[in-house]
Amino acid sequence: MRFEEFARAHGLIINSVQYGKWMRVPTTDKPRSSNGAYIFDGNRGAVQNWATMEKPVTWQSETDNRSLPIIRQQNQRAIQERQDLADKAAKKAGWILHQCVNKTHPYLEKKGFPEEQGNVWETDEGSKLVIPMRSEGSLVGCQLIDEQGNKKFLYGQRTKGAAFSITDKPDNIFFCEGYATALSIRQIMKANSMRYTIHVCFSASNMKDIARSIPNGIVIADNDPNHIGESVAIDTGKPYWISDAVGEDFNDYHMRVGLFKASQALKKTLIAVKTPQIA
Repeated sequence: MRFEEFARAHGLIINSVQYGKWMRVPTTDKPRSSNGAYIFDGNRGAVQNWATMEKPVTWQSETDNRSLPIIRQQNQRAIQERQDLADKAAKKAGWILHQCVNKTHPYLEKKGFPEEQGNVWETDEGSKLVIPMRSEGSLVGCQLIDEQGNKKFLYGQRTKGAAFSITDKPDNIFFCEGYATALSIRQIMKANSMRYTIHVCFSASNMKDIARSIPNGIVIADNDPNHIGESVAIDTGKPYWISDAVGEDFNDYHMRVGLFKASQALKKTLIAVKTPQIA
């Protein structure tokens, strides 16, 4: 089966294959929209129909065509385009952070931290809370959170392997998806006079990559309705905590049950990790 046939079997309509980058295309169920996406390098590919698929599915060719001149040129061009966009996003993130003022923000108040101050960027569209994202010590982009809690990244920025870390001391290491969850973890650790390092990873898939790259630590998973959060936590091979309520992250749990009960839940996880198991 050719890649185009594989894509068609999943509802994507591809008239002319472009190589090396994600492309949006129509689908058989929505031919007037761009509700499908694919990436193909001449050897491996992936497709996703946003209406019918929760995640992409992959395809592997029996022959590697990446050395063909037209495919090689398009792949190289796509790589350079991604690098150029990533460089521009990193520069923009630095510019945005220079415009920020350290103060409170409606999102932080909504999440239970009315006195917490963060990087706030005032724009014509309202104030944005800015969370810098770094990889290997370098600023690569940022997450922008508006007053309603809507989140977005800068166009073209590098997100894989990027994190925001809150470090007191690397005694207890945590991995989580969201900034508000990190603040809840920090508040509880401070209340119990315990040291911590918290890595905000911004997505489940990125959390898996980062957690796998750092020894030890605990994953604080979101209880997603589709079970992605817990699945990723299990895939890391690390101990993890997850709320007993579907749809909650740790900040939601903290807000629902209060500081004492959330503190007891987190300490119970820490104790279980540090207590040797008797065979």
